[in-house]
Amino acid sequence: MKKGDITILLVDDEPDILEIVGYNLSEEGYQVSTASNGLEAIEKAKKKKPQLIILDVMMPEMDGIEACEKLRKIPELEQTVITFLTARGEDYSQVAGFDAGADDYITKPIRPKVLVSKVKALLRRFKDEEQNSNIVTVGDLTINRDEYKIINGTKELVLPRKEFELLSLLASKPNKVFKREDILQKVWGDEVIVGGRTIDVHIRKLREKIGDDSFKTIKGVGYKFVI
Repeated sequence: MKKGDITILLVDDEPDILEIVGYNLSEEGYQVSTASNGLEAIEKAKKKKPQLIILDVMMPEMDGIEACEKLRKIPELEQTVITFLTARGEDYSQVAGFDAGADDYITKPIRPKVLVSKVKALLRRFKDEEQNSNIVTVGDLTINRDEYKIINGTKELVLPRKEFELLSLLASKPNKVFKREDILQKVWGDEVIVGGRTIDVHIRKLREKIGDDSFKTIKGVGYKFVI
């Protein structure tokens, strides 16, 4: 998908943010639509069907948390990436945002060039036809789901089934935060789990094999695969 075909919905009640951020994203070639509150965001999202929504947390009419919850219930927006704009130190907003269905957060104030880089990383998650393949390539890492094979650089790795499935899940959407309960459901399903630190143990083993910097712990929420 080309940049000109990508729509970003920017939602903030501060006109300066809409102008500055909107300008920089437009200069990169993205189609940018704006809204000043949660209610307006939902209406525009239904019409525009954006690939990415950037939501401020504190807004009039309807805040970003409630808006995110409602957006996640709209079937046409199931694959849309949603990220929050949060002021520094608003850890509670970040956790609440993930609970509401957000994929990530951007801390403001943020420099335009850094913002553009962050947006590019977020948009890599948007599922297009190539991403529906059973072969996932992220940086030097290639995961072949059909052959249960992992190539890290030039080295082939053999992983136990649960480690493979956990890595495959996290790497399927780089930089997306997966909540612990979602990981348990998607990787272990209804299987009986011995101990409450099962995910942590498997992440530790993957860090040893893939690289410590490839995995980031979001305290109180879950994990993400970092690129």
